[in-house]
Amino acid sequence: MTMVMEFARFTIHEGAEAQMIADRPAMLAALRARFPACLAAYLTREEDGTWLDVLLWRSHTEAEESARLIATIPECAAWLAHIAESGGLRHAEVLDACPAP
Repeated sequence: MTMVMEFARFTIHEGAEAQMIADRPAMLAALRARFPACLAAYLTREEDGTWLDVLLWRSHTEAEESARLIATIPECAAWLAHIAESGGLRHAEVLDACPAP
């Protein structure tokens, strides 16, 4: 099985941080209900204030399908509304993990 990490870099609207974090559990639950291939998710804030959402997917195909359809899930669309500017989305094959998922 080849797992894939997804990296989504973005900035958020001024004052949106608390609500974005509060909305995250519902967004992730809806995402995982629609796309069970999402194995893990990590939201990070970088030193320059940009955000990086890191998701672990079972496969590249499933990660790409989610990226295409995420806005069709109401909880995900609401969460995405907190984003002011996207810095892009990229995928990378996981070659090693500790601990293994």
